[in-house]
Amino acid sequence: MLYLRATAAWLLILGLAILNGGLREVFLVPRIGSPAAQLVSGVILIGFIVAVSFLLVPRLGARSPGQRAGIGVLWLALSVAFEFGFGLGVQGKSWPELLAAYTFQHGNIWPIVLLATLVAPPLFGGRSSAGS
Repeated sequence: MLYLRATAAWLLILGLAILNGGLREVFLVPRIGSPAAQLVSGVILIGFIVAVSFLLVPRLGARSPGQRAGIGVLWLALSVAFEFGFGLGVQGKSWPELLAAYTFQHGNIWPIVLLATLVAPPLFGGRSSAGS
């Protein structure tokens, strides 16, 4: 049940990421350009991931550092699977297009976002006042 609840929390992160991307394209790119917008959007997404970790991971039932680390691994795997599955299957992107997100070009900090996805649950999700 822990990892099912953790998947639900990841779905919240996914929704926030989609909202963040939409807001980036509509508001940030026209005002500050794509590279800066990518960077700002990445930082905002990391903030969302940390906030979800802090607020929800203690309530998921993760009692040990190993379980919280497991949530980070799960979230990372779900994020990468979604990125490639959606990119290849729905958007019709090529492998080179997808892999370009891992190059730190044009303001893209996707690898740092993925690192935050991995480490936020064990680092920020261990509050002792779990509300479960």
